[in-house]
Amino acid sequence: MNFEWWLTFRYLRAKKDKFLSIINFVAIAGIAIGVMALIIVIGVMTGFDHDLREKIVGANAHIFVERETGVKNYMQLNQRLKSLHGVIATTPYIHGNVFLEAGTRAASLVLRGVAPASEGSVTRINSYLASGKVADLKEDGVLIGSQLASFYGYHVGDTLTLIAPASGVAGTGWRFQFKVAGIFNSGMYDYDMNLILVTLPRAQAIFNIGQTVTGIGLKLKDPDQAPIIKREIYDTIGFSYLVRTWMETNANFFAALALEKFAMFVILTLIVLVASFNIISTLIVTVTSKVKDIGILKSIGASRSLIHRIFTWQGLAVGAMGTFWGFLGGVGVIVLLKKYQFIKLPQDIYYIDHLPVMVQASDVGLIVGAAMLITYAATVYPAIKAANLEPVDALRYE
Repeated sequence: MNFEWWLTFRYLRAKKDKFLSIINFVAIAGIAIGVMALIIVIGVMTGFDHDLREKIVGANAHIFVERETGVKNYMQLNQRLKSLHGVIATTPYIHGNVFLEAGTRAASLVLRGVAPASEGSVTRINSYLASGKVADLKEDGVLIGSQLASFYGYHVGDTLTLIAPASGVAGTGWRFQFKVAGIFNSGMYDYDMNLILVTLPRAQAIFNIGQTVTGIGLKLKDPDQAPIIKREIYDTIGFSYLVRTWMETNANFFAALALEKFAMFVILTLIVLVASFNIISTLIVTVTSKVKDIGILKSIGASRSLIHRIFTWQGLAVGAMGTFWGFLGGVGVIVLLKKYQFIKLPQDIYYIDHLPVMVQASDVGLIVGAAMLITYAATVYPAIKAANLEPVDALRYE
């Protein structure tokens, strides 16, 4: 251990000065609490972000290829899109609005016509169903969300009536009878309350669009490659189609989450900033109490840079210890939350029953880096003050 580190360690321990030991402890605890709070809150927000992303991506395709007038030659288009690199599955779909007739009430719903044989390979609808598979969906069957079923009291096997305002199917009128073939629970309230699924031919009949579909949904090997594959799709089929990625479809939602996460990072970083004032106080008290030592060191040849480094290292050591304990505490709490899920959430308000958490190395690295940067900034003034102290002034009254 060199002289600088040895003296820094002695000043940091300060066994003979109880007051200095206490303020050192307070400074370390302040940094630790700030770092721990940052890691926990950012971990929870990252967990929510990841969980919502998985649910949104799971309930929809990664890329949507549509045409304003509908896609007529969808079988050929489906095969061309399936052959693209990075695409692992495709399925045609129909989107439209209908009304659910429930007694004297009518609720607006989004109807999705799906190809039962391929829908399960693009979305996670099979994992959302309590029983059965989407491939078993029949012409007279419909899949509804758990929230919709709960609100209107539907069960599997019940009959419901849909109203298609623009339908022109001869002999059938504009009311369509379906049997509830299954109830899905995606965990997303909007989907579970407003989305219903029927077979593709049935949707074509409801909207009277012949052999046309709204578009083709694609599942990718890597969802994050959606923007790159979008360009390849345009190069393959031209610009007469509208191609949207899952990122673009939910851009506002994910932008709001990112902004909220950044705002919380800034707000909670202020805790670390406030704690850094304890480091300034600690170093100022240390400099004041060690004036004689500084004077002696300078009188025997110690340079200003040596004195500056001693007090800088002391401040950084306080910050490093606080950051270390804050890191251990924050990660420890997140591990416990993830393993035991002891914080429960009301399911009638939230879409899940426990607090989701997720630790990312980039987030932890940013928090630790910010804490050490703030700590270093806190050492600047006291270290300069100690370095500029003259031996004559320091020893004048000794």
